[in-house]
Amino acid sequence: MVSVVSLWLPIVVAAVLVFVMSSIIHMFLTYHRTDFTAVPNEEAFRAAVGPLGVPPGEYVVPHAGSPDAMKSEGYQSKVGEGPVLFMTVLPNEMWNMGKSLLWWFVYCLVVAFFAALVATGALTADAPYSQVFEVAGLTAFAAYALGGWQQSVWYHRKVGTSLKNTFDGLLYAALTAGAIAGMWP
Repeated sequence: MVSVVSLWLPIVVAAVLVFVMSSIIHMFLTYHRTDFTAVPNEEAFRAAVGPLGVPPGEYVVPHAGSPDAMKSEGYQSKVGEGPVLFMTVLPNEMWNMGKSLLWWFVYCLVVAFFAALVATGALTADAPYSQVFEVAGLTAFAAYALGGWQQSVWYHRKVGTSLKNTFDGLLYAALTAGAIAGMWP
C-alpha cells in the first residue's frame, strides 16, 4: 500500500509543473485571447451601467427569482426585449494577480493531491508507470477539464473556450500524471 503522504514531493512537483505550463499558455501563447470580447460601444455601456453602482457579485438580467416568475408575461417580455446577461461584477480596482496566482497554485496542489490519493487507493506500490499515469491522469483531467463544460451548458460560454480549456486540462493532467507516475515509490 502506498501512502499519499509518501507522495508529497510528486504532488508539489506536479503543481509547479502545471503552474509553469499555465503561465506559458496564458502569457506567451495566444489562443485564449479570444475567450472574452468587448461589448459593442463599451463607453456607452460603461456610462449606462457605471452609475448604478452594482456591487461585486454574479448577476442575471432579467432576473425572474422563481420558476413561476419565468412563466410570467412580464418576464418573457423582458427576455424578448433584451439584453439577457449573465454577468460577474468585480471590484473597481486592478486585479490582484498575486492573490489569483496563489489560489491557482493551491488549486493545482489540491488536484495533484486528489490524483495521488485516487492512485494510492487503486494501485499497489509495484504498479507500473503506465497504470499510475492512467489513474492519476484521468483523475487530474476530470478536475482540470470537465467542470468547465458546465459554463457552456448552463451559461452559454463559447464552446470554443471550453474546448481550449479542455485542451489545457489535458496538458495539465499529463504533467500531473507524469510527476506522480515518475516518482511513484
